[in-house]
Amino acid sequence: MKRLVIVTAALLLAACGEVDQARPGVAVERGDQAAYTGAHGTIAAKGWEAGNRTSWQQQVRNRGQLQNEYNRIAR
Repeated sequence: MKRLVIVTAALLLAACGEVDQARPGVAVERGDQAAYTGAHGTIAAKGWEAGNRTSWQQQVRNRGQLQNEYNRIAR
């Protein structure tokens, strides 16, 4: 019985540990650019031009308004 408790406790404690997921010696690509500078690939909203800060801000405002419940109910 004592052995069962020890094994169970060891398994439970082993499940709490977090393994480092970063591979040593591999550089991590950081997204340190401004969000409006461009999308990687072909995913982009209509009317948005990569590198144009004003069109990016307009797209963010429009997306936020589409999630606004007050505007959605009024339609």
